[in-house]
Amino acid sequence: MSDLSDAAKRLLLGRPVRSDRLGHTLLPKRIALPVFASDALSSVAYAPDEILLTLSLAGMSALVISPWVGLGVVVVMLTVVASYRQNVHAYPSGGGDYEVATVNLGPNAGVTVASALLVDYILTVAVSISSGAQYAATALPALRGHEAAFAIALVVVITLANLRGVKESGSAFAIPVYLFMLAIGSVAVVGGVRFFLGTLPMAASSQFDLATEPGFSDGLAGLAGFFLILRAFASGCAALTGVEAISNGVPAFKKPKSKNAATTLALLGGLSITMIMSILLLARATGVVFADDEANQLLLNGVPVGDSYVQNPVISQLAETVFQGFTPAIVFVSVVTGFILVLAANTAFNGFPVLGSILARDGYLPRQLHTRGDRLAYSNGIVTLALVAIGLIWAFDAEVTRLIQLYIVGVFVSFTLSQLGMVRHWGRLLRTEPSPARRAQMKRSRVINTIGLAMTATVLVIVLITKFTHGAYIAIIAMILVFALMKGIHRHYTHVRAELALGDDAEATRALPSRVHAIVLVSHLHRPTMRALAYARASRPHYIEAVTVGVDPDDVERLREQWEAMNLPVPLKVLDSPFREITRPVLTYVRSIRRDSPRDLVVVYIPEYVVGHWWEQLLHNQSALRLKGRLLFTPGVVVASVPWQLASSEGQTGLEDPIRGTVPRGY
Repeated sequence: MSDLSDAAKRLLLGRPVRSDRLGHTLLPKRIALPVFASDALSSVAYAPDEILLTLSLAGMSALVISPWVGLGVVVVMLTVVASYRQNVHAYPSGGGDYEVATVNLGPNAGVTVASALLVDYILTVAVSISSGAQYAATALPALRGHEAAFAIALVVVITLANLRGVKESGSAFAIPVYLFMLAIGSVAVVGGVRFFLGTLPMAASSQFDLATEPGFSDGLAGLAGFFLILRAFASGCAALTGVEAISNGVPAFKKPKSKNAATTLALLGGLSITMIMSILLLARATGVVFADDEANQLLLNGVPVGDSYVQNPVISQLAETVFQGFTPAIVFVSVVTGFILVLAANTAFNGFPVLGSILARDGYLPRQLHTRGDRLAYSNGIVTLALVAIGLIWAFDAEVTRLIQLYIVGVFVSFTLSQLGMVRHWGRLLRTEPSPARRAQMKRSRVINTIGLAMTATVLVIVLITKFTHGAYIAIIAMILVFALMKGIHRHYTHVRAELALGDDAEATRALPSRVHAIVLVSHLHRPTMRALAYARASRPHYIEAVTVGVDPDDVERLREQWEAMNLPVPLKVLDSPFREITRPVLTYVRSIRRDSPRDLVVVYIPEYVVGHWWEQLLHNQSALRLKGRLLFTPGVVVASVPWQLASSEGQTGLEDPIRGTVPRGY
């Protein structure tokens, strides 16, 4: 059964990749652009739609200002891109906004940013995949009513692609992203040429009039109109989602990492700005009418068009207008737009696992998220993102109009705190920098980040005011829950680390001879390890050794130094693990001992935590459980679990008095 599952895994994901091949997975700019920018570029497919949808509530006259609303979005885009170019140079380690906020504003600010980004990544997957499913249902009527199931299937496909590795998924998704650039570029160029030649026809929807929604009878005049403009601006700022992914993914770039990431950011900004403004200007030139409630708002000769009318997205309407009579071009634009909406999720599948790994390293998420899988991707983070996004898609039935209201709140929270952190970063460095040239450069960077702070904070306030009652409060509640969860996990790991720290009672006793080959598995040098060594030596084996698996060279070197410093009378053996596995190297070594000395008994001592709560079991003992399950089926091997009772396990036996003969705590 194990061989069958391994074969299926290899078929889906490919063969394992050695740790020393990590450098070969780094991305050149031509692949990094589609990998990290697909989310931001895909917003071109719905950000203009959202601007026009919102303005349509005030009637036909309101659509005239759509390019000006788009210009406001462009100003914010330019500011954010310029600001994040400073970020990637100052913090190239991949922590992105989380690292900037943590270092300059404190751990709570860092966890706030992390919770906002994690929620935003999940929503990115849910919104983009649901939007792609809606496009597919428009092209394939058989999918209508089954959008949620189709969207979930798409999530599974993208998950499998990312589990094969970052470079493999990037190469696979690069072509559709570049085709989307070609499609939108063609619409913009051909439409612009036809406009200047006077041959640009009007869009089919230009024949409709717009019914004004209640409360907007005076159009955009008055306080209601002002807030509607702000709401349209906030909806258009969805175009900025995904910009932060590049700052989180700097380690994935080829060297020079910071320079390549900054260049990719500039390319992303230029492409997004050009595409959004081209679409809004062409929509205005061709008279595109796009309504929030098309059945009742779209009027033909004063009569609503009714439910039978199907309103196509703005890009589809522009393609039909610009390429009028040339069906292949129209189909090409629609197909690649649907693809880019689906592939936008790939940005989140690259950003979420990296951020999750950093948070796990710092003790804010389960440690399983920190390690890389067989293909050098953060597999556990990828699977976690997929499962949560699938749950969200199912809960909201893949309806983009319901999900989009939850969007962009998180990303602007992270934008604002990140820019505040960068302002403090430059201020701190300026206090100690003696070089006039370097000080001038730092001052310019601080000005850029200060403008970015003012801009993103303003947009955040606008988003909260205009979108709070429309569903943004759900995203805020989710961020609060994730924040509380991460703080709780960090608190637990801190308590466990303090409880397991070595004290004055951590001396090992001398080994007594026996006919047993004893192996004590070691991951860290702490109290549970010392107890396992003492138990193994007390059994008086003929030979005893401590064994650790060399997954991380730095951790192994640190363990060697501690071992030698304590002068422990037990040899430490390091098993090589080029594929970062723990179970297989131990099994291979134990079987080699049995093969060389078939009559020997091998006793494997495994330190194991005893916890008092079910959720703690998810945070500990996972490697031990897998290893025990495999060793139990190995002939001539005895597995000895050496328990270490954590404080939470006290009182779980149901007995008032301790059991006579047990080893007291602190042995």
